Amino acid sequence: MAEMESTIEKIARNTLEIVTVEELKEVLEKENKRAYIGFEPSGRIHLGHYLQIRKMIDLQEAGFEVVVLLADLHAYLNQKGTMEEIHQLAEYNRGVFEAMGLSAKYIYGSEFQLERDYVLDVYRIALKTTLKRARRSMELIAREEENPKVAEVIYPLMQVNDIKHLEVDVAVGGMEQRKIHMLAREILPSLGWKAPVCIHNPVLTGLEGKGKMSSSKDNFIAVDDHPDTIRSKIKKAYCPIGVVEGNPVLEMAKYFLEYPLTIKRPEKFGGDIYIESYEMLERLYLEKKIHPMDLKNTVAEEIVKILEPIRERIKNR
Repeated sequence: MAEMESTIEKIARNTLEIVTVEELKEVLEKENKRAYIGFEPSGRIHLGHYLQIRKMIDLQEAGFEVVVLLADLHAYLNQKGTMEEIHQLAEYNRGVFEAMGLSAKYIYGSEFQLERDYVLDVYRIALKTTLKRARRSMELIAREEENPKVAEVIYPLMQVNDIKHLEVDVAVGGMEQRKIHMLAREILPSLGWKAPVCIHNPVLTGLEGKGKMSSSKDNFIAVDDHPDTIRSKIKKAYCPIGVVEGNPVLEMAKYFLEYPLTIKRPEKFGGDIYIESYEMLERLYLEKKIHPMDLKNTVAEEIVKILEPIRERIKNR
């Protein structure tokens, strides 16, 4: 029992929700269990991706077979380029994920999403899903357009179907995936597949303090950024004194830094501050006892150290 609780605690670390914890406990009892996450092949891999990959590593260490879906057809439907361009990016993404330390089964969507049985299941799901709900499930995922394409409503139906055809017990993603995952939990039992356990991770805020961190918005820290680039980006990041909500620098401190740690600052400004936990850091920042530049300098140096081995492995590939 204690071992189970320890495993659940590790899986739940840095997540926003698990739907549901009781179902996850049942899955953990299985000898063979599979968890998946899907990524549209996109531009440079950043801290937002790394947060997701770290959760997949947690699941792997908990005994799951991990599947990473290189969602080429999804990316095509979401207007991310030609199939050739998407495949080039997918191979780059895979290399970076491996450099992050994830040894997984990597599958292209096009390997199975064009098969007869898969397509028939998409049609079955379409008959069970209203147009309004399909559109709503894509609100945080699709490119913003005045005249959305039909592809927008095909995309979530395929994502629901992926869970069945990849035969997974657990689906992982950011909170922007939640509506699609809830659709999957509702519909898949009627297609002969169990409702998946869904694990939702935070979506990191962009460095400008609004929207999500995204390679298409140039508001990110790439995992292979040069240390000086990381320092420069964090120095310019949104980080008002005493403000916690929507503060990307504090988010990095929360999700990536190890505690205890020391905030280094000159003696004339009070000297170093020993921080026991993220909660203590947030409280002191809220009370304006830590200056934004001291926070930025500390976070930047810690992120540089965390990403150093990943950069080296990417460089040596």
